[in-house]
Amino acid sequence: MAGSLQDQLLKAGIINDKKAKQIKQEKRKEAKQQPKGQVAVNETAERVHQARAEKAEKDRLANQAIQQEAAHKALRAQVKQIIETHRIRDRQGDVAYQFVDATKIKKINVSQKIFDQLTRGQVGIARLGEGYEIIPRVIAEKLQQRDAEAVIKMPEKAQTTAIQDDDPYADYPIPDDLMW
Repeated sequence: MAGSLQDQLLKAGIINDKKAKQIKQEKRKEAKQQPKGQVAVNETAERVHQARAEKAEKDRLANQAIQQEAAHKALRAQVKQIIETHRIRDRQGDVAYQFVDATKIKKINVSQKIFDQLTRGQVGIARLGEGYEIIPRVIAEKLQQRDAEAVIKMPEKAQTTAIQDDDPYADYPIPDDLMW
């Protein structure tokens, strides 16, 4: 048994020559159109691959934003814990200390000891929720490294300045009780 199915059908008389030629033409047309179909399949696969890549990038960016928000929350919680742990608890007094928070002048009542430490730069003021807390300078410096917005006021360390010989106000000392 040799030959194709078409040859066998011709010999058996089931189909004629005209029908055989028509079948050959259809097969040729299909063969010519098949590479175009493969290109279409490749384009579709390419689009699917590109859509997956875009979705993966979008998911990666969303995940990165979520991770940044979680890191920011953890940092805020850490700053809050540091302030609560290291705040000076016995600060209440009758001396008013005024400082600037953003564009507003705020006032807290502190003891004379704390007031002196604030003016000498030994302690600082940090924001905790809606209120303010007094914290040691070392802690305030650590907080500034982590979150600069947490520390409201950290006075410069008082330095003894050398009085110049030609200073016209050298004979007039600044009173200790001067408050602005």
